[in-house]
Amino acid sequence: MFQELLLQGAEIAAVVAAVIIGLVAVWIIVTIPVWISAKILTLGRARFTRAMLVTAFGPVVYAIVFFISVAALTVVFGDQTTVPGIIAFIIAFIAWIGVFKRGFDTGWIRALAIAILAIIVFAVIGVIITLVTQAIVPDAPPITPIPLQQA
Repeated sequence: MFQELLLQGAEIAAVVAAVIIGLVAVWIIVTIPVWISAKILTLGRARFTRAMLVTAFGPVVYAIVFFISVAALTVVFGDQTTVPGIIAFIIAFIAWIGVFKRGFDTGWIRALAIAILAIIVFAVIGVIITLVTQAIVPDAPPITPIPLQQA
């Protein structure tokens, strides 16, 4: 009985460790385009550690602002419309850009440009990874929704 409990505990610990390692890996992967974009648009002042902080806090701030805004705006507009969600999305997006602004010590326009360029860099990296994967493993299913090779 004790050995079974110990084995279950070890399995749970392995799953938790795998989840944590996976989350850190995704965090680093998502940080790379933000760092590259910020490095370009801040003329080299951006640091990778700062980009990691921004990519960690940005979604948290976005989520908090979004849910509080939806709750407050639902009281004003009621549950029957999509207006609270749309306005909350815009407010939360501005808050997220505010994290970029504060994190990279830049203006609003440059912070928005960092976010847009990061999306573009992320897409380009995704295409490159897909092309390399398909070159190495020709029968691999496409990773991107856009077909990159002819059948």
